[in-house]
Order: sequence, then C-alpha cells, then structure tokens
Amino acid sequence: MKKKLQIIKKKPVKYSLIIIGLLLLVLISNLYLQWCQNELSLNLVFKFAFSWHTEKFILGSLVLLIFLLFLCSLAGSLILGSVLYTITIGILGFANYQKMFYRTEPIYPDDLKMITEFGLLREMIGTIPFIIILVIAAIGLFFFGRAIYKSRLLPKKMQIIRISGLIITMTLLLYVSNFNNPNNLLRKAYNKTALWIPYSQKMNYYNTGFMGGFLYNLKVEAMDKPDNYSKKAIEDITKKYTKTAQETKASSEEQPNIIFVMSESFSNPQNLNGVTTNKDPLKDYYDIAKTTYSGQMLSQNYGGGTANIEFEALTSFSMELFNPQMTTPYTMLIPKIEEIPSIVSLLNQQDYQTTAIHPYNTSMYKRKDVYQTMGFDEFISEETMKYTETIENNPYISDESAYKEVLDLLKEDQSPQFVHLVTMQTHMPYSDKYKTSDYSSQSLGNKKAIDSYMQDVAYSSEALKQFTRSLKELKRRTLVVFWGDHLPSIYSDEIKADNDEVSMHQTEFLMYDNHGKLSEKNTHDAVTSPFYFAPSLFEQSGMQMTGFYQLLSELEKQVPAFEKSFYYKDKKWHKTLTLNKTQQELYDDYRLIQYDIVSGENYSLETEFFK
Repeated sequence: MKKKLQIIKKKPVKYSLIIIGLLLLVLISNLYLQWCQNELSLNLVFKFAFSWHTEKFILGSLVLLIFLLFLCSLAGSLILGSVLYTITIGILGFANYQKMFYRTEPIYPDDLKMITEFGLLREMIGTIPFIIILVIAAIGLFFFGRAIYKSRLLPKKMQIIRISGLIITMTLLLYVSNFNNPNNLLRKAYNKTALWIPYSQKMNYYNTGFMGGFLYNLKVEAMDKPDNYSKKAIEDITKKYTKTAQETKASSEEQPNIIFVMSESFSNPQNLNGVTTNKDPLKDYYDIAKTTYSGQMLSQNYGGGTANIEFEALTSFSMELFNPQMTTPYTMLIPKIEEIPSIVSLLNQQDYQTTAIHPYNTSMYKRKDVYQTMGFDEFISEETMKYTETIENNPYISDESAYKEVLDLLKEDQSPQFVHLVTMQTHMPYSDKYKTSDYSSQSLGNKKAIDSYMQDVAYSSEALKQFTRSLKELKRRTLVVFWGDHLPSIYSDEIKADNDEVSMHQTEFLMYDNHGKLSEKNTHDAVTSPFYFAPSLFEQSGMQMTGFYQLLSELEKQVPAFEKSFYYKDKKWHKTLTLNKTQQELYDDYRLIQYDIVSGENYSLETEFFK
C-alpha cells in the first residue's frame, strides 16, 4: 500500500518537472531570439521581456510552445523533440543575427525558402560555421527521423496521446499561420499592445519582438483593395493614358537591342562620409556616365534585396505600394499568378528574342520559374554559359565573361534582342578575393573588405567600359540600362552613423545608347527608382510608349523616386509623401493599376494598356 502511494506521489512530481522544463526551454529560446535580434544586448532583451513588452513576449512564447509540442508529438519523444527544437531555434537566431549584421534587416518567414542554397549560405557565413551548423542539423535530423520511425512501437495509450497532440498542435499552427487575418485571435491579442511599423521592418521587430515581427510577415495579400477599385475605374485609367501614348509619334528607325544590366552591389564608396581612397575605383564607369543620362538610383534595401530591385526594373511595379509583409515578390507573389506584364512580355509581342543571363544557379529566388512566368525565351545560367572565367580567388564568374555572353547573342541573331543580365562578380564576401588591391581606403572600420570591394567595382567598371566599346561596333542601335542593385554590407556602424539613411540606399545608374541619341544624354545627376527605367528608356529613345509607361512617365516627372520612408520630390528627400491634386491623381492611378494586376481582377489586361 505504501509502495503504491509512493508511485502516485512520484508521477505528479515527474510531470511537474517535465512541464517546468518545457516552459523554461521556451522562455530561454524566446530570450535567445530577442538577444540575436537586439545585437546581443542582454540589457535590451530583459527590458523587452520583463518591462517594456511583457505581453508580447508571453504571446510569442505561447507560439513557440505550440511549435515545441508539435515536434515532440511528431517525434513521439519529449527529449528528441526538444533537441530538434533547440537546434532549429539556435540556427534561426544565428541566421537572424547574421542578416541583421550584414543587411540591418531581420529574417522573414519567406527567407526560410533559401535554406537549400548551400553554396550562397556558406559564402555568407563562412565555411567553418556553415559546416558546424550543417553537421549539427544533420545529426539532429537523423535522430529525429529515427525517433519518428521508432514511435510506431510506443504503447497504445502513448500513441493516442501522441496523435492527439499532433492533431491539436498542427491545427493551432495552421491557425497561427493566418496571423494577418483581421479576425485571428492571436493577432487581436497582439493588437492590444503592439505598435506595428509597416515602413520599417527593423523597427517592427524591435517594437513587437522577434516573434511578433516574424508572425506579422506571414502570408498576406500583396495589396489592400483601394476603395475606388472597379472595372470602370480601371477602364477609365487605361483609356486616358493609352490615348496620350498613341498620340506620341514613335521613331521610324529599326527596333533597337535593349540590354538591362543589374550589377551586383555596384556603388561608389566615396559617396559616403567616412570613406576616402587613393584613387577612384569607378573612373571607367564615370568615363561613360559623364557622356550619357546617369545619376543615382534609390534602392529599396541596404546590403541585399537584389530580387526586389530586379522585380521593379522588369515589371515597373513598385515595392512601396505593396503591403509590408510582401517582402519578396519573386517567391511570394509571382509563383501564384499565371501572367504578369513586364518589359519582357511587351517586347515578346514585338518579336524580340528575350534572354535572361545570371552567372549563378537557376534556383536562387526561384528565378527559373519567375523568368518562365515573365516570358523569357531563354535563361542562361552558370551551367549553360560559354564564358565562365573568374578573376584570381573570386569564386564568381567575372563581369567580363558575362558581357561576352551578351555580345555573342547580339552578334548571332538578326532579330532585335532584349537581354537581362544579373551579374555576380561583386557579390559578398569581399575579403580575400584578390591577392593585392590597387586601392587603399581611409575608412572608419572594415578597411580590408572595403579595399577589396573597391578592387571589385574597379574590375566591374573596366568590364562595362570594354562592353560599351564593343557595342559601338554593332550596326543595330543598342540601348543599355546599367545599375547597381544595392550597397554592399561592409560598412561599419560608425560609417552608417556618419551618413543619412538615404545615402545608404543610393547606387549608380546610367542609360547608354551606342548611337548617342538619348534625349537626356546631358543629364548626369538624375535621381530615379528602378520601376521608372523602362518607361524612361522608351521615352528618351523614341520608342512607342504604352499606356502604362505613359502613366509612369508622367508620375516620374512629379515624384522622381520613392520607396517606403524615402520620397524624392521637388529635389528634396522626405520621410513621408505629400502630394498636390495632380500628383495624387497620378499616384492613385498607378496604385489602382498595380492592385488590379497583383491582387485584383486583371481588368487592365483586357485592354491595350500594356501593349
């Protein structure tokens, strides 16, 4: 009798310890995620969790507890479920810290799709840390898989508990995944104390915690429906701008080749306060830029976001108009739609041969699928390129090789060509690419990487200059749009602090005509956004404008550049957008058209607006 009583007493104690252990694991893991989010500051972590935002910290911990119990139920083991949970949270926090360090931007749910990009991840975090993480993850997954396999041998009572737990936690996780539904109870609980900051994801995560920010960026509609959206409103817009475009007489010359070159991380380090050098690494670039239409382009991101800039340039749709949770249209939006109008689809209608070239793999940002949706006739990657030379220790195919690939296309075919090139030579990391550098910087920190980066962009400038010289030998008129997608993530906190925020988001761009006929070729200080590239090129070169490009051209004259929290108007930068009646009408018309395509009924596709 006493023995039975002792067993009964021990079981509640055992279960209590298990519950306490699980809760402690969740608490510590949430503190760890906050620590990684807050630049390893324990002071900020404890203030967030136990003083400033305790309610949000508890809500985030609740979601983590559900995830932990899901893994334990799946494995049929509290121990192995907890081990995999610990590994997962550990890697997630480390990845978030790395992204914050290099790009001052947190991890988004959609970033998890990049987990299979082993080559790029290794280059970003270093070989040794990558191998360590890979080994730990592999060991954890092995034992977790083994536990799932062995779980079939659990007693019937435990199987019932396990399956019930699995069903309940899966249902709850599915419910959590609809966080952005206005009727979601978890979202309503957050809304009681959360101050969401749509224009700054960094501040969003800071104010609502890592878990709050992460949940906020789960699936959502690309754009909210404008109040005045209707078929008639779209028809009125398309008629107005299409009529204006058709009244403009196009050049009677033969169709020109068009080349888009998005140069990885291409920018001028000397534009930043706190960075000087012994000589100009962009000398060859400026030899071209000072003879043609050129200036500064506003980039959405610092240190990354390449695919978003590419999306804007090809589609002429703006990231600023999207809901803030739409962080990467290439992976979150385009796979869900059958057709998206772009310069590719437009030129396909005009019998252009359309080719995309990226000297890297085809899976990055789902480019293979995206390019197919956009209508490219061909996609040339590192696996199918003829020219794959690199420079010294640089692991990426050089710009010179990439330009040779473009030139072959221009010489081979008699039909007009549209070639979209996304380079890789100047991709991070920047240290140890070259044995020596011709450039010696004076900078506030990270001198080695900055010197190597200067050598990188110098090689890139030289390759561009050689490319434009070769284009002069072509009989067919050839137009080039060249731009850097974003600044590299090499600048120290001291340099960032010594520059205003917009300076960290501006790169170089130019438009080049091998016949020298661009109407604005004497403008060298333009400020623009990438979604204006195509309409500006069409207008300056005398090509037939579409109604859509006519709308953008008129908007550009009023608001030459804008992204979330960066608005260039009246030759000044503003944090918010204030518009007069004419400007507001143009902006609203643009917003309605973009909504119609990405979230609406596609009424504008039934018209001649994009043709």
